[in-house]
Amino acid sequence: MRYGDFNAGVGTFCDIDSTEDTKELIRCIVSNADMGARQFARDVLLVFAAALIFYMQAGFAMLCAGCVRKKNVQNTMLKNLLDACGASIAYFFVGFAFSFGGMDRDSAEKTFIGKSNFFMKDVEDPAFWLFHYAFSAASATIVAGTLAERCQMVAYLCYSIVLTGWVYPIIVHAIWNAQGILSAFSVDPLWGVGMVDFAGSGVVHLTGGVTALFATSVLGPRRGRFHDEAGRRLAFPVEIPGHSAALQMLGTFILWFGWYGFNSGSALLIGNEYTGKLAALAAVNSTLAAGVAGVTALFANLWYLERTTGEAVFQLKYAMNGTLAGLVAVTGGCGVVEPWAAVVTGFVAGLLYLYGSRWLVKLRLDDAVDAIPVHMLNGIWGLIAVGLFASPRRLDMCFGHSVHPGWFYSIRRGEPGDISLLCVQLVGILFIIGWVFVFMLPFFIWLDWRGWFRADPLEELVGLDTSYHGGLALLVQHESIDPEYITAFKEQRRQSGLRRRNGMNRNTTSETIDELDENAEEEHDDDV
Repeated sequence: MRYGDFNAGVGTFCDIDSTEDTKELIRCIVSNADMGARQFARDVLLVFAAALIFYMQAGFAMLCAGCVRKKNVQNTMLKNLLDACGASIAYFFVGFAFSFGGMDRDSAEKTFIGKSNFFMKDVEDPAFWLFHYAFSAASATIVAGTLAERCQMVAYLCYSIVLTGWVYPIIVHAIWNAQGILSAFSVDPLWGVGMVDFAGSGVVHLTGGVTALFATSVLGPRRGRFHDEAGRRLAFPVEIPGHSAALQMLGTFILWFGWYGFNSGSALLIGNEYTGKLAALAAVNSTLAAGVAGVTALFANLWYLERTTGEAVFQLKYAMNGTLAGLVAVTGGCGVVEPWAAVVTGFVAGLLYLYGSRWLVKLRLDDAVDAIPVHMLNGIWGLIAVGLFASPRRLDMCFGHSVHPGWFYSIRRGEPGDISLLCVQLVGILFIIGWVFVFMLPFFIWLDWRGWFRADPLEELVGLDTSYHGGLALLVQHESIDPEYITAFKEQRRQSGLRRRNGMNRNTTSETIDELDENAEEEHDDDV
């Protein structure tokens, strides 16, 4: 007699002779039932983790909305929603296929890109697809806050689809696909260890952060941030505070909450007897790094202000973004480092964010939500931290090998020259930055050349809510909007409408527009 679970596609066949004891049959049935239950639990938990990651979109939306002025709130929140929508389309058509199409964990072949599973064809693990879709959407949303208050809608949709449909999937394939050139899951990993990025410090956050850096470099700063109305450079940059600290704080807490799905959920993909322990370790390390980084950034900034201005001020911004910086940094190693290393990682992340935020201002780069120091710089640090602190015991639990641990453990072993893991991590950092540079920087330059990237100066002055979303500022009195700008904006829209109706180009003179307007009024009077 042969027993097996055909329907679930899991379990094993058991050969039972009629003369065998009944206990053997029961043992076989229980074994298959247990494997089926594990598969069911894994799928349900993976969907739940994906839902937590998706809920981070609400956190990004609240954070971005709180960091901008009232006249741009609708526009900022719509862009966050479109990230989720655009990523779902791009990942369905090509993103997942490029990332994981045709993956064979038992093959030693190296590939650059996936070549199957387009349109989710033959995808047998929809929970896995959903989980990684949520990751891709998070990577695109990182850029949203950086470009807030001055980016056109067309440009935003274009780069979001390109990032999630092409640039991001290639990075995923290289690092998380078993056939990837840098993958630690490979049968033959690079230099015997492969790149370790447990939950995406590099794949998600460094990718999004570098994209944000290139985007804001091409787009330019918000009006009045570094130059006056005449274009003269200001001696001291002007702070443009957001309209709601409460929304920023709400967004921070939502992101922290969703991060447990981000980091602990990644442990579910390991799929061995240590999955539960790794998930718990990832959650603990995330908590420690976030807490330490937030406190470090807050008090380091307090000390800096006291030394430079003589006034000690507790600035909420640095506590919130410091916390997020710690979460970004620990994401790469949350399942392979011990808790003490997570504390060290968080401490450095808080200081690194503080330095990076001021470094951006010195470079005259405008980042409305400080996404670049939070995600790019700490994405880099998170990968380096893995190369320094990855524990042999945790590496063995995750990947089944620990020949090349973090450098500090190599020193303890008496092998200070074993920096294989650290070197692979550095190669991975260069690969991510280089890949994004090759595609996204020229793409942003092309958008700018076409005139599709930066919003019109008058649209920026009256606010993107007025420009794109039905004229909120025309209905609600905003203290930040000069009525003269509203009048000029109305006139500009009127002339643009007449140009479109009469097939004219941008160079048509205002006198011609006025003549058309008068003729239209005369025709209307004659009809009456």
